Amino acid sequence: MARRRIVFMGSPDFAIPALDRLAASHEILAVYTQPPRRSGRGMRETPQPLAAHAAGMGIEVRHPVTLKEPAEADKLAALDADLFVVVAYGLLLPPDVLALPRFGCINGHASLLPRWRGAAPIQRAIAAGDAETGICAMLMEAGLDTGPVLARRSCPIGPGDTAGDLHDRLAAINADLLADVAADLPAILDNAEPQDHDAATYAAKITPAEAEIDWAHPAAAIDRQIRAFTPVPGAWFTGPKGRIRVRAASIGQGPAGTAPADAAPAGTCLGLDADGGMRVATGDGELILAILQPAGGRAMPARDFLNGTPIPAGDPVGPSPDDDTDHDGTAA
Repeated sequence: MARRRIVFMGSPDFAIPALDRLAASHEILAVYTQPPRRSGRGMRETPQPLAAHAAGMGIEVRHPVTLKEPAEADKLAALDADLFVVVAYGLLLPPDVLALPRFGCINGHASLLPRWRGAAPIQRAIAAGDAETGICAMLMEAGLDTGPVLARRSCPIGPGDTAGDLHDRLAAINADLLADVAADLPAILDNAEPQDHDAATYAAKITPAEAEIDWAHPAAAIDRQIRAFTPVPGAWFTGPKGRIRVRAASIGQGPAGTAPADAAPAGTCLGLDADGGMRVATGDGELILAILQPAGGRAMPARDFLNGTPIPAGDPVGPSPDDDTDHDGTAA
């Protein structure tokens, strides 16, 4: 296997396994990430997860604000790379940058393209109820995730999988796939498979508003929403004392001797199940809330939450429609 000269571009921890695999067999000339972000009470600059990891490996880290400036393109060109490998970088690569490496720019994308092009493919696949997803190694071009696919590997989505679960499995698959693609260059370029653009779907960035639970939706849809937004941003509803995030839930079966979900308005507490989960009526069926996290508090079993914030069976889990408390638990 030829040892390639690679520039690696990425930002989140999803990219770390791929960098580790490639660094074991190839020369990593530099790692490009998004710039550090200010966070915390002191608004200190925090490097991107990949930047911190690469620095610990002794690899040069660069974090330009943009790659559109000619000076930045010149710096990249000076590295004389065989290949750019891109994993969740988050910055646009203009055409002049895409043309720099000998074998092009290869992106590891967390979906089975052309399904779920865009920023949030893992979350969108779960929320949509897809049975499987995967990783595609794509030869990048100017369009958003539109380039031909060099190789792909699928991964089933289990009925209890969260975005966090899938993230970790796909990160490992991505590392294996990109390592295999790099090892098969340049021959693999001859087998590039154009995407069917008419079949494309788009995974738009997650907005905070999407994380709010609407109990009028079916239990199955809410279950997918909760799993898609776990661990972040965390699906939530407004409870008696403010915003409550649901950290774990499941679709209920309506145990014998308990109030049936179809006899209660959506959003009604139906009591506890045998395991201490809070049963909530939805627009179709019931949902069992297992782990809840009140605003500013720790995540806890639903039974413990209800010990501190009682919600009797038959009552709504949140404030009544005419309540004048807003979603953060403060007076409007």
